[in-house]
Amino acid sequence: MSKSETGLTELTEYCDICGVRTPHNVSIELKTESTKQTNQEFSREPYRVTECVKCGDENLQRMNDA
Repeated sequence: MSKSETGLTELTEYCDICGVRTPHNVSIELKTESTKQTNQEFSREPYRVTECVKCGDENLQRMNDA
């Protein structure tokens, strides 16, 4: 389950698939990491989601990794 918290923003970033810098749609999503029904609202974490406009490759990066 995920919920988009912001609108998409387009940035130029390096794409591993294309091998060059391409425009990417970037957003932040809250993802529920717990599979338990109890207290699921406390297991949501923000993820940075990037999608290459040219090839469609999508990458997720957890924002709270230490």
